[in-house]
Amino acid sequence: MSADTGPDLPRLTVALTFDHDAISDSVRRGDPPVKLSHAEFGPRVGVPRSCELLERERIPATWFVPGHSSQTFPASIELILRGDSELACHGWFHEDFSTIPADEQRRILHRSIEEVVRLTGRPPKGFRAPYWALGSETLDLVADAGFVYDSSLMADDYRLYRVRRGDRHSVEHGTSFGREGPLIEVPVYWAMDDWPHFEPGTGKDGLSTPSQVLEIWLGELRYAYDHAPGGLVMVTMHPECIGRGHRMAMLERFIGEAKGLDGLVFARLEAVVERFQPGSS
Repeated sequence: MSADTGPDLPRLTVALTFDHDAISDSVRRGDPPVKLSHAEFGPRVGVPRSCELLERERIPATWFVPGHSSQTFPASIELILRGDSELACHGWFHEDFSTIPADEQRRILHRSIEEVVRLTGRPPKGFRAPYWALGSETLDLVADAGFVYDSSLMADDYRLYRVRRGDRHSVEHGTSFGREGPLIEVPVYWAMDDWPHFEPGTGKDGLSTPSQVLEIWLGELRYAYDHAPGGLVMVTMHPECIGRGHRMAMLERFIGEAKGLDGLVFARLEAVVERFQPGSS
């Protein structure tokens, strides 16, 4: 993305993204009924509430969906696609890609692509690794599978960048950086994700009050607006998490504050990536 706004670029873009995990992770792990029921809250309650808000506010969004979620809860996908939303890939059973052999990763990626093609008629542009967990070869496989962008890394905040291929790190020989590849990175961060703030047992805050999270998200929004013209502020959410009433109220407040900033737009990630300019700072 350009370092200045220019005649055709917004002052700031906000991307609302959702990881529609549903029960995929719980099925893979063999979770007990209570955890399964918490996960089911996503497609049962969180997705409809989120879609209603997006429709009411006329906001596009990007949904990262495991294949199991789309096949198990097709009504939720119908709701998502009824709005101005993009479907992107998020594994099949929300797998930890850092623990899976390359051939299995490749199979999951291609199966996930086929599922999005079945649902939308076109291949997905984006991939987000479950848990943001990557093996050393994962992003090469993602690029080779034809994805345009990834959203799992943290080397920037408001600027997109190209993923390097061939980085080498060792205690004995130090670090050598590879060359930039074709894959565009849309960076993530824990503080801009609802899960570490709101869900217990994450090893971080857990069950934070919405006012605390709103302070963080609005702080990022205002800083980027003042200091990163042409940049992107992205929020990562999970329907089973953000879909609770007091958190939806917080999201509504965040959207209202964002809409009050001149020159700010909301966009799907595929649209943001389309205007990415290599070499921008």
